[in-house]
Amino acid sequence: MNRRLSRTALTIVVIVVLLTAAIFYGAYHLLKKTQPFALGEHCLITTPAGSLDLDIDQAEVAATIAAVAARRELPERALQIAYVTAIQESKLANLPYGDRDSVGVFQQRPSQGWGTVEQLRDPVYATRKFFAALEKVKHYRTMPLHEAAQAVQRSADGSAYAEHEPSAKILSAAFTGRVPKAVHCWYPPPSKPPKPQAEAARKQLVRALGTDAMAKRGWLVAAWYVTHAQKYGLRQVSYDGVSWTAASGHDGWLKDTKADHSVEVA
Repeated sequence: MNRRLSRTALTIVVIVVLLTAAIFYGAYHLLKKTQPFALGEHCLITTPAGSLDLDIDQAEVAATIAAVAARRELPERALQIAYVTAIQESKLANLPYGDRDSVGVFQQRPSQGWGTVEQLRDPVYATRKFFAALEKVKHYRTMPLHEAAQAVQRSADGSAYAEHEPSAKILSAAFTGRVPKAVHCWYPPPSKPPKPQAEAARKQLVRALGTDAMAKRGWLVAAWYVTHAQKYGLRQVSYDGVSWTAASGHDGWLKDTKADHSVEVA
């Protein structure tokens, strides 16, 4: 009798263990499938000075501003001034509205001669106009960031730009490429994967950066592609021994022995 009970108990234990294992296995794989959706859409900017979590749209704007600065061969200080301005004015968003007739990333006003509404809603154009005005400010390279920003924007309270200086320095280090592998983004996979538009992405990058800087600005180019990967359906960006993939974007840049010293996208 005791032997029968022992066998029954053992059988129950085995069944429970198998059921537990099956449930755990199923839950694990379900979690793996749903993880990209749970993580949402974000970009993480990481440098020795700190980290920032941006929406993908914000990261696109930040990458574009850096590309325009590089094309104009401006110092990193100029880029930081642009970032404190864009963060304060729009939180790095390409806004279709603003105070009075202000629009765009820098909240420039058509009535003040910055350009048309359509032009100012183009981050490349708006950034070019900002830098053109900044270059006319004497000693902008040495004056405090918020004073240089105020000299361009002439806002009601120029001191507000100062609080964004730490973020601007993180962004400039990452998007200039001075800190490698500093930018990675992730987002849920689309229900129907689009055909990669690598050539369309390259044309837009060239419009901001120009062709001359492409070869010598590897990490800037790589960061630009990663932030625009969702928009253009890019699945992989490879450079300098590492790759970022859309399928595992949250993991960042992973070792890839096939990645050479030219940025490749697919």
